[in-house]
This record gives sequence, C-alpha cells and structure tokens, in this order.
Amino acid sequence: MKHVQQARLEIVLAALLFSTGGAAIKGTGFSGLHGGIQVACLRSGVAAIAIALMLPRSRRAWTWRTFVVGVAYAATLILFVAANKLTTSASAIFLQDTAPLYVLLAGPLLLHERIRRVDLIFMAVMMAGLSLFIISPGPAVATAPHPLEGNILALISGVGWAATVIGLRWLARGEGGSDAAAGATVAGNLIAFLACLPLAVPVHGDGVDWVLIVYLGVVQIGLAYVFLTKGVRYVTAFEVSLLLFVEPALNPVWTWLIHGEKPSPLSILGGVLILGATAVKICLDWKLTPRSVAAAASSSEVSEVSGVAEAAPGARGSPGSAGSPGGG
Repeated sequence: MKHVQQARLEIVLAALLFSTGGAAIKGTGFSGLHGGIQVACLRSGVAAIAIALMLPRSRRAWTWRTFVVGVAYAATLILFVAANKLTTSASAIFLQDTAPLYVLLAGPLLLHERIRRVDLIFMAVMMAGLSLFIISPGPAVATAPHPLEGNILALISGVGWAATVIGLRWLARGEGGSDAAAGATVAGNLIAFLACLPLAVPVHGDGVDWVLIVYLGVVQIGLAYVFLTKGVRYVTAFEVSLLLFVEPALNPVWTWLIHGEKPSPLSILGGVLILGATAVKICLDWKLTPRSVAAAASSSEVSEVSGVAEAAPGARGSPGSAGSPGGG
C-alpha cells in the first residue's frame, strides 16, 4: 500500500511539473514564431541531456524504430512550444489533448482496434469542443498575439502526439519494451534540438531566459518524466490517466496567475468538452475491459509503457498520454 501511495504522489508531482510548461514558455523573452522555435530548440537540447543522465535505461535498446517514433515526438515538442508563443496556454494544451481522437481514428488501420458505438459519441463531443477553438480563437493579447495560427499549430501538435502514442505502443510490443520507449523520449528531444538549431541561431537571451530554459528541460520535462516512469510501476493505467489530468487543469491556471492570461469563454467550454469526453472514455474503457486482462496488463512491462503512453495529457513534455504528458 505504501508503494501505491508513493506512486500516486509521484504521478501527481509529474503532472504538476508538466503543467508549468505553458507559463514558463511564455515567460521567456523569445517572442513570436521564431521565439517559439528557439525555445523548442534549447528546451529539447537540455531535456535530451537531462533524461539521458537521470534515466540510464533511456540510453539502451536504440533501433531504427526509436528514431521513427522520435521524429513524431520531436514534431509534437516543436509545435506545442510554438503554439504556446502564439495562442493562450489553455488553447495549446486543450487542442493537443485532442490526440485520443486521432488515435481512435487510426486504430483500425494501424493497431487493428475496432471503433465501437460509444467511441463515435466520444468523437462527436471531441469534434464539437475542437470546433469552438476554430470558431472563437479569442482576441490577440500580449501573451497570445496570433491565437488562430497558434490554435492551428496546437491542433497539429495533437496529431503529432497521437502518432507518438501509437509509436510508443509499437515500441512496447517489440524488443526493448520500456527501455525502447524511454530511448524514444531522448531521441525525440535530440531530433527537435537538431531540427530547430539552424533556425534558432543566433540566440540572444538574458539570465532569466536561460534559467527558464534550464528549468523547462531539466525539471518540466526531465524530472517530471522520472517521477512518471517511477509511479506507473505501481499504479494502473486507468488511475494514471485520471491523475495526470492535473496537468491540463492547472496549465491555464499558472499562466493566468503569472501572466494574467485569460482564455475566452468558448475556449474554456471547448476545453471542458475535450477533457470531459476523454475522462468519460477512460472510465468507460476501464469498465469494459475484462478484469483479468486489466490485471495482467498492469503488472507487465508493457503496461509501464502503455501507462505512460496512454495515460494523460503531455507529455506534453514527455511521452505521457493519449491526451498529452508534459504537453509537448
């Protein structure tokens, strides 16, 4: 019981750290789309080193598959940071959390998973929530100068995160298991760093900028992912999914408290629909899964990867959830 309680705390701590990404990204002096590319480059460079040092197993079991999944994860990281520089952090995180919709659509083709009637309802609600961000992207403000463009990037980052989730399942079923998934996290950050580097230089930042960059790479991604990977060993994927909802819930709160950024009412409604539909689907999937299958899955090494990959919102900083852990 003590292990389970500690694991729950570790998962909540991971979600708490992931949730600070939006406010920290907006706190840097790098502005606009170019500023987003610079932050994505530097954050991922620091994160790749931090994760490789803090999780030695992430340096093992690298194959060509590691790089394939890494490319999808790198795209997610870059797009999420860029979106945060253009739109509100609430819109960025909520739109990335539409990833389960794309996973569901790709399931029959790539994972041989059939779509059920209840999934169609889930898809309809998600689409309704998504449409609100397009209909009402919100007014341009200092922390969100181009909300429509940012919303589009955030939406595409959700597609990238869905591809990452599917890729992590693919890795989990092959050789290397959880080590391969951890390696994909390092590879994704490394690829993001190298891809952005030509566009990011020269970099001119002050002391605050560099402190925030180090924080984003070491703490918001690296340390959070360490907490998450430790916690999922003792907690079912279902509970991990629910605990990680702390991230999208708090992400807009930190940005509001620190930067005074307020999402539009329709954006909030859209976020409620997206997160609400995801939470209901998680609960229904859990109830519809035979207990014998769920028990076997949660005790296996593959469960550790699935718990992280299917859990919840971003990863957004690290492979976290079909919703997103760490946000990208």
